[in-house]
Amino acid sequence: MERTAVNPVTWSLEMGFNQGELVSGHTRTLYCSGQTAMNGDGKPEHDGDPAAQLALSLDNLEAVLGEAGMSLANLVRLNVYTTDVDLLFPHYGVLASRLGAAGVAPATTLLGVTRLAIPGQLVELEGTAVA
Repeated sequence: MERTAVNPVTWSLEMGFNQGELVSGHTRTLYCSGQTAMNGDGKPEHDGDPAAQLALSLDNLEAVLGEAGMSLANLVRLNVYTTDVDLLFPHYGVLASRLGAAGVAPATTLLGVTRLAIPGQLVELEGTAVA
């Protein structure tokens, strides 16, 4: 698989994402459902703690990727949904640092939404990965 960053502007690189990602030569694509801060028993965790919810959501996304034989390094698209953009933004480094450690800057969208499916959840991560 070959990845080529597409960045007609470069400000997004400081935030840990490319404006676009051109992917060629891949053989598998994984579309991940939204992952939230749920434990293995399907119970919500970290009520009111956006940093902890973001970290657990990312752990859960990594678990889905791992089950498919992939990792964060395969992530080419990431949608971040939050019920409070202003509350989440100070903690965005949790996500950016983990992506940076994996050596990726997937095309990313951050959206503020009225609510998520599970009450008390502040963030949901939806990804697309290729291998």
